[in-house]
Amino acid sequence: MFSEIRNSQYERLDYAFAEGEGGGDQIVVIGHGVTANKDREWATTLAGALNAAGVATLRFSFSGNGDSEGDFRDSCPTKEVSDLGAVLDALTASDRDWAIAYAGHSMGGAVGVQRAFIDARIEMLISLAGMVDTADFAKRKFGELTPGEGFMWDKPECPLSQAFLDDMNLVSSVEKLAEQVQVPWLL
Repeated sequence: MFSEIRNSQYERLDYAFAEGEGGGDQIVVIGHGVTANKDREWATTLAGALNAAGVATLRFSFSGNGDSEGDFRDSCPTKEVSDLGAVLDALTASDRDWAIAYAGHSMGGAVGVQRAFIDARIEMLISLAGMVDTADFAKRKFGELTPGEGFMWDKPECPLSQAFLDDMNLVSSVEKLAEQVQVPWLL
């Protein structure tokens, strides 16, 4: 459907589009959590169920994750909010007038709240175990690691960076933004 989706750094975002049975104009964009990608079992299962119900899906990997271009060390909520914007740009530039929902898991949930707060193209929001307090999450999960030396959940392909920690602390919590989200929201 789309030739390429590139973020503002011109990194190619890996995605998988699937038409819903019946070909309607509803689409759910599916975003993953920390250290994941578009091909996690929960994401492919969700997409399959939505497709069978007549809803199109677009699963994508944030930059630096999965087969998307970019450096994992640059992955952080603020950059992922921008990546989601690039996906929405591609959808709105297509030849269809999509009714767009976004489903995010874990940090992808926090990203969805931040994007829905600033972007009216998201008409419905779904948070699957959505992260709220990003600073607390980073402290609890990675507080014992040294940035530049440690790996998130002992995954060598997921080095902990100071940029990630700084951004998690800068975002701090999406709770105040959540109070202002005006679209239907499934938690």
